[in-house]
Amino acid sequence: WSRRSVGAVEVNGYTIEPGADLSGAYLTGAYLAGAQLYGADLSHARLFEADLSGANLSGADLSHARLFEADLSGASLSGADLSHAWLSGANLSEAKLVGANLILAEFVVADLSHAWLSGANLTWTELSGANLTSALLDEADLFEAKLIGAKLIGASLSGANLPGVNLTGADLTGADLTGVHLTGADLSRANLNGADLGAADLSGAKLSRAKLWEASLF
Repeated sequence: WSRRSVGAVEVNGYTIEPGADLSGAYLTGAYLAGAQLYGADLSHARLFEADLSGANLSGADLSHARLFEADLSGASLSGADLSHAWLSGANLSEAKLVGANLILAEFVVADLSHAWLSGANLTWTELSGANLTSALLDEADLFEAKLIGAKLIGASLSGANLPGVNLTGADLTGADLTGVHLTGADLSRANLNGADLGAADLSGAKLSRAKLWEASLF
């Protein structure tokens, strides 16, 4: 495949522009840094190792897209549909995913540090081993999401919905969990040292071998 600059109209034979129909497109390894693709249809697109850093994908349809190890650092994906998308190993540090649909998406060992995920829907999302250090997840829905071994150091999840979430072995050191719904959650072996759990609902949650040194529970 050819690597074209973002200023080019055509990349790998596809027109890159806002609202473009790129469903099923083959853009593996494509250079799309800073691309303006807001409202575009990228459903089922193949974007393995593509460079989308700083791209504007607000409101875009990326459902079922394959973005393994893609670079989406600093990208704007607010309001985008990434349901069933594969983003394992992807770099989404400082990406904006406010209100995004991430239902059943896969972010295994992905980098989401400092990402904005407030109000996002992460129902049944796979985030095991992901780095969510200092991420903003306020009011996000993580119903039965998997975050086994994930890093949420200093993350903000105030008012988030996490019933049935699996946080086994996760690192939540210093995280803001005020008002969080953790009913039936698995926090076994999780590190909650210094976390703020004020007004959190922990009904039926599993806390075996969890670390709660200096955690605030009231």
